[in-house]
Amino acid sequence: MIGESSMTKASYRLLVRELKLSYRHRQEVLNPLGFFVIVVTLFPLGISPDSEILRTIAPGIIWVAALLASMLSLDTLFKGDFEDGTLEQLVLSEHPLPLLVLVKVFAHWLVSGLPIILFSPLLGVSLQLPAEALQTLVITLLLGTPVLSLVGAIGMGLTVGLSKGGLLQSLLVLPLYIPVLIFAAGAVSGTMADLPIIGQIYILASILLLAISLAPIATSAALRISIG
Repeated sequence: MIGESSMTKASYRLLVRELKLSYRHRQEVLNPLGFFVIVVTLFPLGISPDSEILRTIAPGIIWVAALLASMLSLDTLFKGDFEDGTLEQLVLSEHPLPLLVLVKVFAHWLVSGLPIILFSPLLGVSLQLPAEALQTLVITLLLGTPVLSLVGAIGMGLTVGLSKGGLLQSLLVLPLYIPVLIFAAGAVSGTMADLPIIGQIYILASILLLAISLAPIATSAALRISIG
């Protein structure tokens, strides 16, 4: 029987390992953030510099860019571990695989989702978002970006063993991303229209709790299938 302290130590060491690897491969970590910033900043040039138009479409622009940046970063989740054999050791470990998966996803969110949240207010200001909408944007990103990482981990687990699984991975996870996109962008737009948004926030929080509960289990099953 595995003790609680043993699982805690294993989780902590895995988290530290993931963060150190991310630091060593900073370019891979910065690419999704750079993509996010470039996509958002190019929209005013391609559509219109008019502040009213930008304010109207800003929630959708920022959330679509965040979604695509999250998908771009999924390759760093399991691919390297699969190639060097670490993933097989995690699957065969005495510790619960869903717990280890959850730690890896949390580390992935820290280096890919959190920077997007930190940069989003600056980009929101550039798109003429009011202060109240900026607050809602940050809240929706805090609730939604972990879901993107958790759901993306399922798709990555199913395709990690494929040499060209990027397209298949996108087809698997993109439909599951749509509810987050709709409710999150709708909450920001509702704030600007002075509409109640508590329903959207509760739904996003419920989706996050559901993803935390089920995604690590589904990802673990997918990894066992891919490796087996």
